[in-house]
This record gives sequence, C-alpha cells and structure tokens, in this order.
Amino acid sequence: MLLPVARLDKTPFEVVIDGMSHDGRGVVSLPDGKTLLVAGALPGERVMAARTGRHRGVDEARTVEVLQAAPERVEPRCAHFGTCGGCAMQHYAGDRQILTKQTVLLENLRESGGIVPGRVLEPLTDATWGYRRKGRFSVRRVEKKGKTLVGFRETDPRFVADIAHCHTVIPEVGEKVEALAALVESLQARREIPQIEFIAGDPMPDFNGVALTVRHMAPLCDGDQAALVAFGQQHGFAIFLQPGGVDSVHPLWPHDPRLAFRLPQWDLEFAFRPLDFIQVNAGLNGKMIQLAIDLLEAQPEDRVLDLFCGLGNFTLPLARSVREVVGVEGDAGLVQRARDNAARNGIANAQFHAADLSKDLSDQPWMGEGFDKLLLDPPRSGADFVLAELPLEQFKRIVYVSCHPASLARDAAYLVNERGWTLRAAGVMDMFPHTAHVESIAVFEKG
Repeated sequence: MLLPVARLDKTPFEVVIDGMSHDGRGVVSLPDGKTLLVAGALPGERVMAARTGRHRGVDEARTVEVLQAAPERVEPRCAHFGTCGGCAMQHYAGDRQILTKQTVLLENLRESGGIVPGRVLEPLTDATWGYRRKGRFSVRRVEKKGKTLVGFRETDPRFVADIAHCHTVIPEVGEKVEALAALVESLQARREIPQIEFIAGDPMPDFNGVALTVRHMAPLCDGDQAALVAFGQQHGFAIFLQPGGVDSVHPLWPHDPRLAFRLPQWDLEFAFRPLDFIQVNAGLNGKMIQLAIDLLEAQPEDRVLDLFCGLGNFTLPLARSVREVVGVEGDAGLVQRARDNAARNGIANAQFHAADLSKDLSDQPWMGEGFDKLLLDPPRSGADFVLAELPLEQFKRIVYVSCHPASLARDAAYLVNERGWTLRAAGVMDMFPHTAHVESIAVFEKG
C-alpha cells in the first residue's frame, strides 16, 4: 500500500544504480532489504535521488542529479522526457535499450521455470523515431492554464503532458500535436472531448492515410463539426466521431474513407477500421512476420493454426507458404474483416473463425481436422488457458509472439516443465523504441 506522499522524506540522497527494471527505472538494493526504483537513472550510474513513493517492499524515486553518468547515457531528443509518460528510455542509447529488454526476457524465463532458450535470437530492430502509427492522446481543458492539452499522460497519470510534438509518433501526427490542441481549444465542446485516437495506413487519394477518432461526451454543434472537417482537409486526416462505445464510431470526413496498409513482401493489402488493432511499428511488423514464418519452418504441406489472429496479420502471409491456415479470434468484427481481406487478396486457403479463446475449444469443428504447426500472438495476459486446453501433441512446432515477457515466461514454463516441450530459441523485437515495452518471440519443439 502506498504511504501518503506527505510522510515521505524528499531530501535527495546519493545512490549507485545496480540494474534496470522492466519498466525502465534504475534499480537499487537498499540496506534495509527493500528495492528502490529510480526514474531517469541507468545501470552503473551514481545519482542524487529523491523519494516519490513508498510501498511495502519497494520505494520509488526520481533522479535529481547525475553525479557519474553511464557511457550509454544520451541526451533525450524530446524536451518533455521525464514528464511525459509516453517514453521511459530516451536517455539510454538505442542499442542498449533493446539489449536491456532482452535481459528482462531472459531473466523472466529463468525466474519462471529455470528455462534457458537453446538459442538467443539476434534482436530485431527497425526505425526508432517516428514509428508509432497507432495510439491514443488524452485531452484535457486546463482552466488554470487557459488552454487545452493534447498528449500522452504524464508519469503522474493524473495529468496530461503539455507537449507541442512527439518524436516517436509518425511525423504526420507527431508534428501536429500543437495544432490539434489549438483545434480542440477552438471548439465549443472542448470540455467534452476526453481523447483522440490516431491510426495510420497507406496514403489514399483523398487523404494521407491517417485517421483521427474524436471521442465526445456530448453532441457536437454544426460549427464544431465544420471545424473538425476543415482541420482534416487542411492536414489530410480522415475524421471519425465516437459519441459512445466502439460501435458508435462513424466517419465525419471524407464520407467513406478507406483505411488500409500493405505488406508488399507478400503482395497483401489489409483494410481496417479506425479503432482496430494493428501493430504500431509498420517496418518492424513486416520483419516480425517474416521471422515468425521462418521460425515456424512453414512447409507447403502444413496446416497451421493461428490463434488471436486479429485482422490476419500473420494468417494471410502464412497462407502464401502453406496448404491451409486457420485463424481464430475472439472479436467477431475483426474476424469478418479478416475474411474480407482474404477475399480481397484472392486467398482461398485461409479460413477464419470467431471463438472465445478462454473457453473449451474441443467442440469447434475446425479443431477436429488436425494441425501441423501453431502460431499464437495473445494479449498481455498471455495464453495459459488456451495452451492448457489444446491437444498440443498434434503440433510439431509452436511459435509464440508476445507483448509481455512475464506472460510469455509463465506460458513457456508450462510448455517446458509440464508438457515436455523444448524452448529452441527466443528473442526480442524492438516494436516500441524508447518505451519500456518490448515484443518477444519464442519457438518450441516437442521433446
């Protein structure tokens, strides 16, 4: 339980940083047995830190002054680093960031079940700036400042960071944050807009491929709608409105904007809706798909099961290499769009099914036909239930893509220690540079 901040002794004190936590903070082992997490500090550094929070076994602090910097420390590109919660590692050299994330993955595997992969894969990387093509900006009218803020949450999530631009977001959006804030400030409904989501595909004839979805808690007057349309036309954004839940999203301008991105390596185009899940880093996504196919050792005679398939990001490229691939996803809307994408690309050997992957799947007709390989890309919570329910003996290989090393490590421990599989290889993929998040991939074989 967090103790009241008023009781904290905020006097700066000197510490030497032992390591780095999974969320990008420096780690110090204190004499009293507690752990201290220091924001803005790197392994090996000597810093002055001031406490910001206290828990039962962990204290939190921020770096006040760096007394002895690590060789890997770099000057953050963003002036808002340390305040904005969008990034946690801009002060750390890019090549060291991904190696630290690799260490986190390997430590999780070891701690979850004493597992060591047979091979550590070379980290997969791509662009480190201007890569983020999907995200959500918080919006808040701050009366004391007399302005509207648009941006990511601060490190203290009660507040919205006052930023002018974002270097990790694609330039089409990242360079327009200040203009977007000015737009919302000009609206009568500025106090009724809590968030704006952005997503980007490939450029289209009537707009640049970027869509903004404006969440509004009260109806927008004609003048506000006209201002949003004018902003979209000026900057090439498609504008969608969201007055309620996900199903309420509808286009404002253009009348029927088409959102799509291509995977040219496989001659594929994916159409999507503005709130659909797509991988945030387009360049890394293509490399990740190829790596997954390579690790799966996909063969022309294989029948592959792709769980948590979404729009078919892995399913459709796989269909170019195997006899048949079956994609399964819990969201019926995504499943229908995956089917539509298969038809649009002329792919007949991919089938898609909507199913609750937290339930027993044994009565599903597609389960009885048998598979050779398994690919899965679950949410942060992992795939423990579905792995326990699947007849795993039918698979020759399993490739597991994960956005959370801890859940991957937990599920790897189950596969290795309880089901007799072998972790042949594992590695990290830098889907989210400068943040503490990391994408991981692992390949398992029988015995």
